[in-house]
Amino acid sequence: MASHHSEDEPKKDRGSDTDVAPKEGRLVRSLQWVEKIGNYLPHPFWLFVILAGVVIVLSAILEAFGIGAVNPADGEQIDVQSLMTPDGFQQMITDAVQNFVEFPPLGLIITVMLGVAVAEGSGLISAAIRVVVARVSKRWLTFTIALAGVTGSVASDAIYVILIPLAAAAFKAVGRSAVLGAIVAFGSASAGYNASLLITATDPLLAGISTAGAQLIDEEYVVSPIANYFFSMASAVVLAGIVTLVAELLLVKISDRFRAAEDAEGGAATAVLTAGRDMDPDATTDGAELLQYSKEEVRGLRWSILALLGFLAVYFSLLLVPGSPMEGEGGDALESPLLTDIALPIALAFLVVGVAYGVVTGTIRKFQDVPEMMGRSIMELAPIIVIFFAAAQFIAYFSWSNIGSVLAINGADVLEQANLPVVVLFAGVVLLVAGFNFFITSGSAQWTLMAPVLVPMLMILGIDPEVTQMLFRMGDSPTNIISPMSPYFALVLGYLQRYYPRAGIGTLLSMTLPISIAMLVGWFLFFMLWYALGIPLGPGVPVR
Repeated sequence: MASHHSEDEPKKDRGSDTDVAPKEGRLVRSLQWVEKIGNYLPHPFWLFVILAGVVIVLSAILEAFGIGAVNPADGEQIDVQSLMTPDGFQQMITDAVQNFVEFPPLGLIITVMLGVAVAEGSGLISAAIRVVVARVSKRWLTFTIALAGVTGSVASDAIYVILIPLAAAAFKAVGRSAVLGAIVAFGSASAGYNASLLITATDPLLAGISTAGAQLIDEEYVVSPIANYFFSMASAVVLAGIVTLVAELLLVKISDRFRAAEDAEGGAATAVLTAGRDMDPDATTDGAELLQYSKEEVRGLRWSILALLGFLAVYFSLLLVPGSPMEGEGGDALESPLLTDIALPIALAFLVVGVAYGVVTGTIRKFQDVPEMMGRSIMELAPIIVIFFAAAQFIAYFSWSNIGSVLAINGADVLEQANLPVVVLFAGVVLLVAGFNFFITSGSAQWTLMAPVLVPMLMILGIDPEVTQMLFRMGDSPTNIISPMSPYFALVLGYLQRYYPRAGIGTLLSMTLPISIAMLVGWFLFFMLWYALGIPLGPGVPVR
């Protein structure tokens, strides 16, 4: 990834950047080796194919050496089983389709995205963000954009395209640096991707992968899609606060030197808010235009809120009223299928509010518009589904060979003998994930790789899969904004150069690194406080 300027260019050409040029140069050089190594990694599909091959070969080697372990739960001996046998190769062929179809994240992510697609395609998500940002006071603008960015993961990767130019325009409209606005949006949306005020598609996706890992130890264990919701919701506010403090206390000082250049270049904000709007993506605007919304959009939002309230009224009635057909076993609401299988209710909620908005605003005019929006979302999921096929085979081979179980038991034994304090153990997991994130930027691919080891290993130590999953989420997203491997790193650099043409990788890193570090540390400390107080991470999920 190349900047528009080399590190050797004359300092005088960088104007007021001379005082930070050496520092930016060191940052760039320190990350160049990460970029080079990351570029050698294959596509996640091939990565899982290679790993599946490694498991096959390794299983034969480990069986030959008699490698095994004793399950501390029941005292049963578990030995590594070779897959390089006639039966093993036959099983790989006969069970391939079943491995894929029954891969836990597959059905969950497709189901949820069917509903999210309607909310996004109708223009609801875009309109909601614009209305909130446009109506907030200048004093609360930074926090509002940060909170919208953290929660914006409900719109998946579309949040980057929607919020970054919008935030830059909002800051410019109130006389502040458009660069700072873009960084606040990018930092909150990317580094805070794994937290949200709302249930997002990430929740069932990670839960499915965690379930697959947990079932290496307990075949009946299921991680709920809302297993981390209480903490995730609270984290959204905390992370928005962290981004706000870093922006207002530190980044504003850095961005002040961009203001003259921004004004000289015009700082035109270009938006791609196409959902439900007729705008030319290549057209330039004065910034304030991006914040405009119509009366029909406001009316649509009101009707979508009413639709949501109606849906929630029905949902909680079915969940809590005694004798409901959705009542859990023994009258326990936590055992209701509305919670244990919440992927469908989540999808229906997005569907209801999306349809309500679309019908009122005219973005949905006929019945076929809804399945067409859903179809487009499935097409966008195609790359993930392709990766899932290879990942499903890898997970199955890992399970059949018992390598994961043996590794988890022996790893847990080492950690138990080390007698590490919980805070050190948890910090080690978070830092391990953060390090991996520089090289594997796909969160689902990374968790699919790590969950079969981390989840069962910590289960043996008495740490619930829901806790391990949350540790992964805390290590995964904060480093997104400083990883050159991330495609959105290049995207936001392009946005910055529209407002400040001399911006390079160093410019971007000088503003994202403080957010990344502050969020990584602050989020972990918040989690440890939450953990120490024993507050559940989600409905029916005690902290253990």
